[in-house]
Amino acid sequence: MNRKKLAEILRGQMLSVNAVARMSRATVKEVSEDLEHVKKSLKHSDERLVVEPAVCRKCQFVFSETTYAKPSKCPECKGTWVQEPHIGIRSNSED
Repeated sequence: MNRKKLAEILRGQMLSVNAVARMSRATVKEVSEDLEHVKKSLKHSDERLVVEPAVCRKCQFVFSETTYAKPSKCPECKGTWVQEPHIGIRSNSED
């Protein structure tokens, strides 16, 4: 996937990696790898990559913000009812 296209998709909206992969006809792994590069390239601009981390819907455990793909199960309660993380690009002036 073209990383510029990925950045355009994520500007101004929060999407899951699965949704981005479906939109771009790429795999979740490819999108996750490209997100790392997009994050690095945004360091030199007035934008930033924003991650709403995955959350266990059973025990409310919050996963790390560095994980872009949906975890398979919760390390706390071992439940599989996990909400996917959402990723977007926002301007540094927005908060």
